[in-house]
Amino acid sequence: MQITILDGGMSRELMRLNAPFKQPEWSALSLYEKPSAVQQVHEDYIAGGADVITTNSYAVVPFHIGEQRFHADAKMLADLAGRLAKSAVKNSNQSVKIAGSLPPMFGSYRADLIEKDRFAEIAQPIIDGLSPHVDIWLCETQSAIIEPVSVKPLLPKDNRPLWVSFTLTDDEPTPEPQLRSGESVKSAVKKMIELGVDAILFNCCQPEVIEQALDVTRQILSENHAVHIKTGAYANAFAPQPKDATANDGLDEVRKDLDPQAYLRWAQKWKAQGASIIGGCCGIGVEHIRVLADKLNS
Repeated sequence: MQITILDGGMSRELMRLNAPFKQPEWSALSLYEKPSAVQQVHEDYIAGGADVITTNSYAVVPFHIGEQRFHADAKMLADLAGRLAKSAVKNSNQSVKIAGSLPPMFGSYRADLIEKDRFAEIAQPIIDGLSPHVDIWLCETQSAIIEPVSVKPLLPKDNRPLWVSFTLTDDEPTPEPQLRSGESVKSAVKKMIELGVDAILFNCCQPEVIEQALDVTRQILSENHAVHIKTGAYANAFAPQPKDATANDGLDEVRKDLDPQAYLRWAQKWKAQGASIIGGCCGIGVEHIRVLADKLNS
């Protein structure tokens, strides 16, 4: 089975390039102050073997840039993120696809902060800015089922693939894999089948919890005659994140035991479970992706 290699995290690669980076703007700060660094990260991932790169639109939400700047700049920033990804692909002369990152609209891991009546207000400018540039829509780091369910109706009706990636509870053992909202992976997968998504992934959580989630996903897809839906994973390299985690508290420490070879071993397990889209999230960088690209399809 041919594995589609996703890119890895953006923020620490920006830091490696000495791009401007601080909380709360996070990776959005480079869109304002040094967009060339964003394009360089994309080019580095493509050179490392990524088949799909993800737009740097994750932090283009009020949670990171504030309400005032969001309403003034969101569409412009999303458009810039899309154009930078497109320029990187053009410079590579490779047939790399661009995934438009549709982040959690109210903050990472924080299903408790969701405002149901504000999805369109926040998501639409991001969608409108990205739309001319992306091949795939990627709802990522989704903590609750309501997030992709609320965003999908806002997408252009042009049959571009929709990938949905959930983040899982990873700070304590649970009897069955669950989203950070407490909802079960089982119920999330059933809802994604109804929603007609093209891929179900798990990201921005520890690799240890993804294995069980993939097993449950394949089982539910099989039972519902939906094995055409692809599965995938891109874990982070953080220590477990508690329920009151907030992405604006500072940089999370990266585990020392998830070097490229160790991460490859997880990726090989996911491949054996049927995952066909594999990459990395926060703390998983270009060197990790290079090893995945070199080994998973060899």
